[in-house]
Amino acid sequence: MVTQEQIEDFILNGHKEYIPHVSLDCAIFGYHEQQLKLLLIKHKAVDGWCLPGGYIKRTEKLVEAAARNVKERTGVDNLFLQQFKTFGDPNRARFEEFDEERWYQAVGVRIGPGNWLLDQTISVGFYSITDFSRTVLQPDMMSIDCEWFDIESLPALEFDHDEMVREALDTMRIHLYHYPIGYNMLPEKFTLTEIHALYETLLGKKLDISNFPKKLIALGLLIKLDEKRSIGPHRSPHLYRFDKERYDEALKNGVVLS
Repeated sequence: MVTQEQIEDFILNGHKEYIPHVSLDCAIFGYHEQQLKLLLIKHKAVDGWCLPGGYIKRTEKLVEAAARNVKERTGVDNLFLQQFKTFGDPNRARFEEFDEERWYQAVGVRIGPGNWLLDQTISVGFYSITDFSRTVLQPDMMSIDCEWFDIESLPALEFDHDEMVREALDTMRIHLYHYPIGYNMLPEKFTLTEIHALYETLLGKKLDISNFPKKLIALGLLIKLDEKRSIGPHRSPHLYRFDKERYDEALKNGVVLS
């Protein structure tokens, strides 16, 4: 539980622990049973929804800060995480619209025009993917809500976050053809139909059900098990699992699935 004293210390003295003028925003995509969602938060002094984000500690690498942010919001560690773009429009935060009195009513701390949070800030965008059914959502100290939204019915987002989501989604879909994304979004043992449905949902388009899983098998990423799943009369498809060593190698070096 974050105390009011901690919030005040972050606002007034956070520049001592965190790097000013550079932040990060994370597009956290969630998949489960052929649904694709996006995690959004609502700040205390802002009407609309935003991507979760934060500042980088002076002792952290950039990717470490992003991984910390994702874990704090979802409760899940070691997710697939990729940087996709840096956003530096001088007016991206629209500070001229800042309402100091509303901020004080919402946060309980006065913030002056020289505060480190009210200066031009570049944001580095990351995206991550997880199984949203396994997450335990937690707002940060400056937000009041944290929810999953269906990717096809997102609200209009604050600041430049609509652009961020478009860029993150486009980049994720390109990366699907070069990285074996999926390890954290399927059961340990799964059918070819299930991994086919995962990729179709993430890509937002149909794939050849006879050819696409075969590419994963040909690359050695999937291991066929001596087990079947009974799903009805005369329907018992084989189960597969990821070859973790091959999977990790492909994440590092890339593959070609198209």
